[in-house]
Amino acid sequence: MDTKKIIIAVVAIIVIIAAGLYVTGSLGTSTDSSLNGQDVQLAAAASLKNVYDEKLIPMFEEKYPGVTVTPTYASSGDLQKQIENGLKADVFMSAGNKQMDALINESYVDNASNVKFLENKLVLIVPADSDSNITSFEELKDVNGTIAIGDPESVPAGQYANESLHNLGVWDSVEDQLSLATDVTAVLNQVAQGSADYGLVYTSDAQSNDDVKVVCEAPEDSLKTIVYPVAPLKDSEHADAADKFMEFLQTPEAQSVFEDYGFTIHE
Repeated sequence: MDTKKIIIAVVAIIVIIAAGLYVTGSLGTSTDSSLNGQDVQLAAAASLKNVYDEKLIPMFEEKYPGVTVTPTYASSGDLQKQIENGLKADVFMSAGNKQMDALINESYVDNASNVKFLENKLVLIVPADSDSNITSFEELKDVNGTIAIGDPESVPAGQYANESLHNLGVWDSVEDQLSLATDVTAVLNQVAQGSADYGLVYTSDAQSNDDVKVVCEAPEDSLKTIVYPVAPLKDSEHADAADKFMEFLQTPEAQSVFEDYGFTIHE
């Protein structure tokens, strides 16, 4: 066999091998037909909407072509209540341990499957065109204007804001200026649109909107670490697909995306 024929044969073999790798999913696509038609119902904190809608859900659905993900976003407290009232969720991702722990105690979630996954920071924001010269959380007690926070009754970001402002001795001074929002995205929008002069949101939220600017982070000793736990629900109707989604979230590729959106990985 001459050299030209040998080269053609080698190229043909390489093409056949590459095609085989693609079919078997070795290039990043799963062909597990047992998952086809399954729809992962994701209940996730409002602060996760951008990263899931823009990046992670499309990445997962590309990896598992027969599987879809249908998200529901709201405050973690609202999602907890929806699950307790019959929401058919397969995976729950909260912006706080309180809501996840409540579902564990009520046997909606197995504690062994609960992953303390992400961390975030609480930051003080103002409109991008604001001329405020505030530089710290403590200085909020001296400002005029509306301060937007999540409702501490149901919104983890609001609970963290409540904790920080109380520990800094600021809460009593600003309580009458507070605008309580249904979730952290609503806080962000109030400040971005100028209906609130100040707001307390997560770093990941502030990073997503050019109409706000960050003044500072909450002092570390003013509140506990902000942790995002994630877990499948015990009565998931699509347990296999939910497990694959959980595995996907913990891959280096998915974790890198979370970091790009302002989150950090919980150690």
